[in-house]
Amino acid sequence: MLRAVGAAALAVLLAACTGAPAPAPPDLRKFTAQKLTWSPCGDGLDCAHLTVPLDYAAPDGKTVTVGLLRHKEAKQRIGSLVVDPGGPGASGTALAASLAKSPAAAPLRDRFDLVGFDPRGVGTSEPRITCRSDAELDADRATDTESDMSPEGVKKQLAETTAYGAKCVEATKYGKEFLANVGTRDVVRDLDVLRAALGDEKLTYLGYSYGTQIGAAYAEAYPRNVRAMVLDGAIDPAQGLVESLVTQAAGFQDALDEFGKWCAARGDCALGRDPARTTDAFQRLARPLIAKPAPAGARHLSFEDAVTGTFGGLYSRGDWTALNNALAQLAEGNGRTLLAFADDYYQRDPDGHYSGAIDAYFAVRCVDHARVTDRAEIDRAHEKMVAGAPFLAGGTPDTSELDICSTWPVAPTSAEHAPHAPGLPKPLVVSTTHDPATPYQQGVDLAKDLGGHLLTYEGVQHTVFLQGNACVDRAGVAYLLDGTLPATARC
Repeated sequence: MLRAVGAAALAVLLAACTGAPAPAPPDLRKFTAQKLTWSPCGDGLDCAHLTVPLDYAAPDGKTVTVGLLRHKEAKQRIGSLVVDPGGPGASGTALAASLAKSPAAAPLRDRFDLVGFDPRGVGTSEPRITCRSDAELDADRATDTESDMSPEGVKKQLAETTAYGAKCVEATKYGKEFLANVGTRDVVRDLDVLRAALGDEKLTYLGYSYGTQIGAAYAEAYPRNVRAMVLDGAIDPAQGLVESLVTQAAGFQDALDEFGKWCAARGDCALGRDPARTTDAFQRLARPLIAKPAPAGARHLSFEDAVTGTFGGLYSRGDWTALNNALAQLAEGNGRTLLAFADDYYQRDPDGHYSGAIDAYFAVRCVDHARVTDRAEIDRAHEKMVAGAPFLAGGTPDTSELDICSTWPVAPTSAEHAPHAPGLPKPLVVSTTHDPATPYQQGVDLAKDLGGHLLTYEGVQHTVFLQGNACVDRAGVAYLLDGTLPATARC
């Protein structure tokens, strides 16, 4: 099947075919030549803000800022290593601060300044995407409106998602104008301004999860500005919103099945000793929460949060013992630990404050994908998700994403397509065989589309580089230092 051509590439092709001149790129020299003002921000780290146009089509208009954090102590400096952890909505400054302390990243700190950036609208960037208050998000999580698929339930959901979009417009500075310019298209432009402001002729980049989508889009837009690029936990930019959600649901089912095999070998498995019945056992624990949430300290655990908490526990095999304990606790009528998993997933701190990552997630996803408005298609997507991930039966948090994007107040700014980046140095794409959030095949497809080297990690977790696997870490570090691609294809 032919994949869609990217909008920018299509514009160039049309100009070539018609003889019309391609539009001149905007003059961004006042942004690319800016001098970053770094200030100490604790633990030997420096922070700054990068000024960029709110709308690249109007570079002389309003500006916004991108939050930065740097660890600088390279002895034989190659340049900057720019990092992003994904999301959308996750903080690159937080990732850089973490890598500044990581033993696995020590060889990189010797040769690179580590630079994390918070994509526009996220974290320390200003303005921030803001939609719901902490109390509103708590209240939304505590109910399971997505479980009601009756015509009345669907009508109520659409009314709620329309109101949600309106709140985002009202609560976010510059409203629709900003929300229309928060997608990957604009983050990539910010990233190239950052590269220039850092004084790097070419970009060295490490992206995880959604950070791989940023990396792939940058590679397509600026292939000759890339020095090296590691993309771990890859997203396939050719997947539409429905396909990406269906594929991810199946990925979490696969991870739950692997968890069931591991758990069944234990004497204390909360889901029983028969791995073939893992899904049934999970459903027996979770489905009653639709009608009666479980006590969880001063709060309650809903079905939605039970699913989300389980998602969070499946991200890394290192969390499986704690996830088993949380499910065993739920079997006794206590949802506290599984709710803590969900809180971590939603980035809710112990004081009840949210980071804003979830609102940013929806804002970016809704402008990065073609809009799906046909109710029948949304219903079929829900059916496919549950068919591929039966442990979700009864309701799923991801149903709301389709509804939110169907009523989003601004139009998409990107279209799904296979990336094409002639002249790009070979990137290193790392893909894990049982990655729940970005299933393995997506990395296979991205490596093929970008002409990159695929490094397969045999395991069950979401992303792996610089997380303690010696084989993957050696390969990634050597590649970033001198461009040497690994001789091996598997770790």
